[in-house]
Amino acid sequence: MKIISVILARGGSKGIPNKNIIDLNGKPLISYTIEASQKSNVNSTWVSTDCPKIKNISEKLNANVIDRPKEISGDLSKSEEALLHFAKKIDFDILVFIQPTSPLLQSKDINKGIQTLTEDKNCNSVFSVYKQHWLPRWSLNLRPLDWDTNNRPMRQEANDEYVENGAFYITRKNDLLTSKLRYSGLKKVVVMPYLRSFQVDTLEDLSLIKGLL
Repeated sequence: MKIISVILARGGSKGIPNKNIIDLNGKPLISYTIEASQKSNVNSTWVSTDCPKIKNISEKLNANVIDRPKEISGDLSKSEEALLHFAKKIDFDILVFIQPTSPLLQSKDINKGIQTLTEDKNCNSVFSVYKQHWLPRWSLNLRPLDWDTNNRPMRQEANDEYVENGAFYITRKNDLLTSKLRYSGLKKVVVMPYLRSFQVDTLEDLSLIKGLL
């Protein structure tokens, strides 16, 4: 069984220019997830990118690189488009899709996800989450989201919730090609600690994560 990872890292970030290779404690951001993947049980680590700088850095870190076409690298392009492009070009049985903005991801998280999928032949997908207590959520126009203001549950009565942390998604090749989604069918999760679930989307996130590394 061939298990590989792919890190999608386009070059056109608007919030933080060159976000995927921005310096984080002396290393480019993408290096953290490349290294976590390389230390895990995947057979090979790939980076899909449209950016020469990201390609150069990834190759120096001994990652394989596939060139991502410009037409699926825009601001409105979905990750699934790049995943399908990759799946049609590269041979594998199981794909670990890793996001480069999750530098606190560790190889043990990836290995647990792979084990969860491979131990259950009926499982189609595994993804990373963190667990949190239920909190009353409001829309921006101040409408309660999935709860009743006339019957506000006590915190002790409410169920815990899983929140996707975006670190990784694992699926079988056939399921990816059939569903055209990063996860489908019977899903299971790997629960990561909240303090390792932060993603880099803003400069504030970057400062916070520097203190956690």
